[in-house]
Amino acid sequence: MKTISLALASVLSLGALVTVAQPAKPLKKVMDLKIPEGGGANGAAVAWHPVQQKYYAAMAGNATYTLGVFSATGKLLSPEDQTTFFDIRGLWYNPAKKALQMNGYNENGWAQYRLTAKGFPDSAIALYTGMLQPNEQSTGAFNPKENIVYFLNEDGNIDKYSMKDGIYLDAIELHPGKTKKTDIDEEEEDYDIDPLENYNKSTVIYTGIAGAEVGLLNHDSNQIELYNLKTGLVTKKFSFPADAPVPQFLNFSYTNGIYWLFDKEARAWKGYK
Repeated sequence: MKTISLALASVLSLGALVTVAQPAKPLKKVMDLKIPEGGGANGAAVAWHPVQQKYYAAMAGNATYTLGVFSATGKLLSPEDQTTFFDIRGLWYNPAKKALQMNGYNENGWAQYRLTAKGFPDSAIALYTGMLQPNEQSTGAFNPKENIVYFLNEDGNIDKYSMKDGIYLDAIELHPGKTKKTDIDEEEEDYDIDPLENYNKSTVIYTGIAGAEVGLLNHDSNQIELYNLKTGLVTKKFSFPADAPVPQFLNFSYTNGIYWLFDKEARAWKGYK
C-alpha cells in the first residue's frame, strides 16, 4: 500500500507540474467592429450594453473623436459622425445604474453617457473630476460586484478606486508573469527592473472569472494572462493568432466574453474568443 501511495503521489505531483507547464489556450477571431473614418489613431475601449444589446467602441484622444455603436453581430448602427463627447480611456457598463460610464484622459475624471431613444450617446455627464487614476493614460476596468474600478499602475500592481465617489482605496499586488509563489524573487523589489517591460502598460481588464478576475496583455508573448486577485499570480493564459495586432499601449479591451485588440491599419476592433 505504501508503494502504491508513493507512486500515486508521484503521478499527482507530475500532473501538477504538467498543469503549470501547459501552453496558453489559443484564441480565434470572432468579430470586427469597423470604426468610421475620423480623428484618432488609438482605440480606447469596447463596452457591451446588455439592455441595448449593442457594442460601443471608442477612440482615444479627444472628445470629438469617433465612437461607433454596433449591433450584436458587429454591424455599424450609429451615424459616421458620432463622437465620444469625452476623451475616453476606459469604458464600461454599470448594471446598477443601467448606464455606460468611463474614465478619461489625465484630470478629466469620470463620466456617464446619456443615450437617445436609438441608443446613441448625445452627451457625457460628469460624475467626478480630477486625477482619479494612476497616470494620465490609465484605462479603467469596472468590477460591478464590488463597485470598484481597477487601474494598472507603473509598479505592475492594481490600484482600486471606489465607483461610489472616485476615491482611491488601496492597491492589489500582482506578480506579472508569475504562476507560482516560488517564481517570485527579490528582483521584484528592484525598482531598476520594469515589471511591465513586456506588457501593455495602460490597460488592465476585468473578467469576473473567479480566480482569474483581472488580465494583462503580454505583447512580447502575444498572449493574455489572467490573474487571481487574492494571490496576484497567473492562473490562465490565452494566445492570439500570429497576425493579431498586439499593442504595447492602449488599443486593448474586454467585454461580453470577448478580448478586443484595435488594428490601427484596418481601423477596426478585432474580437477574439
